[in-house]
Amino acid sequence: MLTRIGVDVGGTNTDAVLMQDDSLLAQAKVPTTADVTSGIESSIRAVMRDASPDAQPSAVMLGTTHFTNALLERRRLAKTAVMRLCLPATTLLPPLCDWPAPLKQAIGGHSHMVPGGHEFDGREISPLDHEEIRNSALRMRDAGVQAVAVSGVFSPIDPTHEEQAAEVIRQTAPELRVTLSHQIGRVGILERENAAALNASLSVAAESIIPRIRGSLAALGLHVPLYLSQNDGTLMDADFATRYPVFTIASGPTNSMRGAAFLSGVRNGIVVDVGGTSTDAGALVNGFPREASVSVEMAGVRTNFRMPDVTSIALGGGSIVETTPLRIGPTSVGHRLTHEAQVFGGTTLTASDLAVAGGLTRMGDPNALRDLDHDLVQEGLSHIQGMLEDVMDRVKLSRGDVPLVLVGGGSVLVPTPLTGASEIVRPKHAEVANAIGAAIAQVGGQVEKVYSLAEMSREEALADARTTATRQAIAAGADPATIEIVEVEEIPLTYLPSNATRIRTKAVGDLGVG
Repeated sequence: MLTRIGVDVGGTNTDAVLMQDDSLLAQAKVPTTADVTSGIESSIRAVMRDASPDAQPSAVMLGTTHFTNALLERRRLAKTAVMRLCLPATTLLPPLCDWPAPLKQAIGGHSHMVPGGHEFDGREISPLDHEEIRNSALRMRDAGVQAVAVSGVFSPIDPTHEEQAAEVIRQTAPELRVTLSHQIGRVGILERENAAALNASLSVAAESIIPRIRGSLAALGLHVPLYLSQNDGTLMDADFATRYPVFTIASGPTNSMRGAAFLSGVRNGIVVDVGGTSTDAGALVNGFPREASVSVEMAGVRTNFRMPDVTSIALGGGSIVETTPLRIGPTSVGHRLTHEAQVFGGTTLTASDLAVAGGLTRMGDPNALRDLDHDLVQEGLSHIQGMLEDVMDRVKLSRGDVPLVLVGGGSVLVPTPLTGASEIVRPKHAEVANAIGAAIAQVGGQVEKVYSLAEMSREEALADARTTATRQAIAAGADPATIEIVEVEEIPLTYLPSNATRIRTKAVGDLGVG
C-alpha cells in the first residue's frame, strides 16, 4: 500500500491530507502563513497527529505558491540574462521587450543576441558562434548575472544549438545557472523565451526554498521523497523542481481539478473551486485539466509553457459585501474570516454571512445575522449565482449542459440549481480536494515539436514524440513500468512547406517510490 501526504497552499488556507492508496486517513486545514513554509509544516503536523501510528507516509506531494509569490512580489529573483541564438534574424523584437518595467528591472534585464538558431525545418539560420557565446558569458559574469536563459529560434525543432551554447557557458562561467528554452516552452520564440527567463529568474529561490521544505519535513521526522505539483496535473520530484520551478505556477487550481475528478468520478465536465478569496473554474478532459492553447500571462509576462485553462474571479467565502450599491468582492478578509465576518462576531459583511443567512450552510453563530435584511440576502445570493453561471459559460467546451463538480471550502456559497449544469456534484471531502489532487497525482512528461514529414514518416514522428514524452516522465520521477501515453494532438501546418505537422504528446506514470 502507498501512503502519502498531499499538501496544497492556497491564498487563505493550507490544506493537507494523509492518504493510503485511495482512502483518506486524515485531513487538516490551517491558515496560510506569510513565509508559506511554516504553514506547510503546521498542516503536515496536524494530519500526522490525527493519523494512527502505523500510517507512516512514503512520500510527500506539495502544491505551493512560493514561486508564484516570488514573481508577483518581485522578491528573491535571480539577476537574469537572456541569450538569444538568432542573428541575423529576429532583431526587431529583442529579448524582454514585452516585460513590465518593474519586473524587468527586478531581474536585471540583461540580454545578448548572437548568431545561431534554426528554421522550422531544421536548417541553420547561421552557424553557432562559440567565441561570441564565450564573450557574452564573460560579460554576464562580470555584470553579476546569476542565471541565463538560452533561447534559440525554433529550438523545439532542433535543440542542438541551445545545448551547445549551454556547454560553452558552463565551461566559461560555471557559476551561471542555465535554462534552455526548448525544455520549458512551446514553439513561438518570444513566449518560449519569456517562460525560460522566468524559470531562470526563479532558480536562486528554488535552491533556497526546496531545501528549506525538505528541512521542515526532516524536523517532523519525515525522511521521505518530496514531490511538487506541476501545472499540468502531474508531479515532479524535488530535484527536477529545483531545475524547473516555473512548472509549479498555477499548480493550485490544477490540484483542485485533479482532486475533483478523483472524488466525483467525473472525467469530463466543469470544476468550480471556491476558496476564501477567489473562485477558479476550468474544464476536465479525460480527468485532467484542459490546457490553455493560447499565450498565458504570468506576472504580466506572456508565455506559452503548459498552463491549465482556468478562469478566476474574485469570489470566495471571505469576499466583502458592499450594499450601496450591491457588490461582492474583489476585496476579501481572507484568512481573517473567522475574526471579521459577522457570523463569527466581527463587523464585516462577507459572502459567508449571506450563505449562512440564506440557509445554504451552518457556521459560527447564525443568531448574529438575525438583523440582516432578507431582501439583501436574497439579492446577494442571486448575484453570486449569476457570477458562477457566467464563469461556467466562459470555460465550457460546448453550448449544452455539462456536469459541474463543486469543491473548495467556499463551495457552500453555491446555490442550486445553476443554469448550464446538467448536474451538480458536491463530493465528500470537497473542502480538501486540492490537497487530495496533489496526493493522488501521477508523474508526467510532455513534448511539443514540429516535424517535417518530408524527412520522416508520420508514424516515425509520432513514435519520436511518444519516446521523448516518456523520457521526460522518467526524468521527473515516474516508474518506467507504469508509463502510458494519455494525450496525442496532431496539427498539420498547411501554411508551411515540407508537409510540416505539430505534435503534442503527454505521458504519465505512477510514482517511482517503494
